[in-house]
Formats: sequence, C-alpha cells, structure tokens
Amino acid sequence: MDGYGPSTYGDRFASVYDEWYGADPDTATCVDTLAELAAGRPVLELGVGTGRLAIPLAGRGLAVTGVDASAAMLAALAAKPGGERVRAVEADMGGPLPHGPWGLVVVARNTLFNLADEHRQRACLAEVARRLAPGGALVVEAFVPDGSRQRSSVEVRAVEADRVVLFVDRHDPETQQAWSSFVELTPAGTSFRPCHLRYATPEQLDEMAGAAGLVRTARWSGWDRGHFGEESPAHVSVYGLESASHQQDRP
Repeated sequence: MDGYGPSTYGDRFASVYDEWYGADPDTATCVDTLAELAAGRPVLELGVGTGRLAIPLAGRGLAVTGVDASAAMLAALAAKPGGERVRAVEADMGGPLPHGPWGLVVVARNTLFNLADEHRQRACLAEVARRLAPGGALVVEAFVPDGSRQRSSVEVRAVEADRVVLFVDRHDPETQQAWSSFVELTPAGTSFRPCHLRYATPEQLDEMAGAAGLVRTARWSGWDRGHFGEESPAHVSVYGLESASHQQDRP
C-alpha cells in the first residue's frame, strides 16, 4: 500500500479510536485474565494504542510498558486518567523491543497482523522469545481467517445527513494480505483511515511461534477462556518458552 508505514494506522485512527472501538464488553474480562497471567510480573503490550488494556492493568499495580509506532496514539494514552502509570515507548513492535525481562507480553485485537508480512511477524515473535522471562507468557488475540471471504468489497457503515462512512476492503488469499480503508465523507472533506494486514491461521501462528522458541500452552475462543473449536471466529492463544532441554534439541 503506497504511503503506508508502521505508524500510519495509529496516526489516522487515534482521533476516533476510543469513539469507534473503546466500548468493548470483553475489556473487563480481558483485563482480569491478563492480570492473572501476569501474576504480579512486568507487562509489555505491543500496539498499546490509547491504553484500553494498559491503563487498567497498571491500575492493578502492575508495571506496564506499552509499545506503539504512532506518536498520536501514545499522546492519546498519556492524556487519559491513569495514562501516566504506563511507560510508553514509541517504537515498531517488529523490534527491537524493550529489554524486560517480561512476565507477560500482550498482542491484542489482531495487532500482530499489523506487521504486514510474514518475515516481520516472525521477527516480532523471536524478539518476544528473547525478552520473555522464564515462566512468562505471550498472549495473542486474533481472528480466524474465513476462507469464504470475498476478494474485494465495499460496505456502507454509516449514513447521516452530513456524514457517510464506507468500508473498502481487498485481500489476496495467496499472500494472506488484506488492504482496507474507512472512507469518511463530510462537508468539510474526505478522510481516509487505512489498514494493511497479513493474517495467519492459528496453525500458522503456532508454527511461527515454535520457530521462535515458543510453545503454545492454551488456546481459548475468547477472554472468558471458552472452548476453541472449528467454528470459533477468533482465538486467544497463550505461549511460553520452550524448556531448556527442548531448546538444546533444536537444530
């Protein structure tokens, strides 16, 4: 996507992110689950955005660091009550990452897929493995790709007297890349909020994690730890470091 870089998504969405996506009914359950997994240890969130998870986790007394490539997103986080409790780092989550060691690393809401090619996703997972504390956990929340998805579509998201929002989407199932944009039309002008993803199946994610020295310890259908099955549209997957003996056996 021409003109699209690591910070583009956050820079374009920062002004509307909380309005559009902030009211998530799963947030409280998500924070409870993550706090339990952290068990008092330092937390690193990749793609921290405006702090939907980082701020309440810090409010639980956890030491939370959030990485985001977008200065606009981090500014929105800092302006919120409790935002000062989160250590914000402006950086590409593809690495290098803050040293840690981290008891918990979180990549929520499909954020890993924002690294829009397989090489960068593998690099991120390898960085996490290097920074994870013994006994620590990486948690990835992501959608399960739908094989019936159309190659391109245009969807009307909002129609108001002085505002129309369209969602334009195109994807390539061979490369597993998707390009989309919210196009907002108002009398003041037109706004474009693009997104570029490289999605992966749960099995592909397991393989990439394994190559980085991580092993899956749990997979749920959501933050409530429900059963994950063939019909589940999304997953929450938990990974830990391979044992020292397994790492010695690796080629």
